[in-house]
Amino acid sequence: MSLPDYKSSGKLCAPANPHSPVVQLNVGGHLFSTSLNTLRKHPDSHLAELFVGKPRLHTDAQGHLFIDRDGSHFGAVLEFLRNGQLPTKNIQEVYKEAVHYNIKPLIKRLEETPQLFGELVGRQQFLSRVPHYKENIEVLIRIARAEAIAARTSTIMICVLRTEEDLGFYDDAISGLEADKESVVTFGPWKAVPSVQDLLDCVKFDIESKGYTVSIQPYIMEKSFLSRSYNYFYKLIFTWW
Repeated sequence: MSLPDYKSSGKLCAPANPHSPVVQLNVGGHLFSTSLNTLRKHPDSHLAELFVGKPRLHTDAQGHLFIDRDGSHFGAVLEFLRNGQLPTKNIQEVYKEAVHYNIKPLIKRLEETPQLFGELVGRQQFLSRVPHYKENIEVLIRIARAEAIAARTSTIMICVLRTEEDLGFYDDAISGLEADKESVVTFGPWKAVPSVQDLLDCVKFDIESKGYTVSIQPYIMEKSFLSRSYNYFYKLIFTWW
């Protein structure tokens, strides 16, 4: 069986015979051979839309239809489309591809795997109950980078208030803080089972997932005879070198 006849490189084009079952793909430099039926298996997906109707893809110098996206995990997407097989590794990365191409059956199946179920149903649902969590992570990174000039580490103070009762003591607690009160980043309170340590683990995990090296240490406040001691504060330390 001959391969589809492609037009010259750089032009929008499709196989000369749109009914030919074989399609040669170049996905970010990774080459794949598959069929139109496979690519169109889920008609409401973004991937299927690329191969229906008017041509939407350019070709490379060899005539392969070109998708300008990292193709490292596209093979796993194709395997699912061919035979329903789920990947056994790189689940997070394949999930991102499934979301990008809007392949809903693959998205659903991956979300049911142990690797994603705990993240989506457990951790992310918890973090959605922590006020301004994502914004606080970005603030922490921004402050740390601003303080990194001519320094090996950046230290930011964070305050974790687990309950509404803790929140009620916030003003008293921060008034006794010797560190710069203006730069303290506060998390909580939240209505969910996870503990303060669980929240701290999430902060560390999400910052390190962006490529930073961080550690978290309790901040010990000086305790006087007349004042109460609070354990709401922690030092978040970014290590640059």
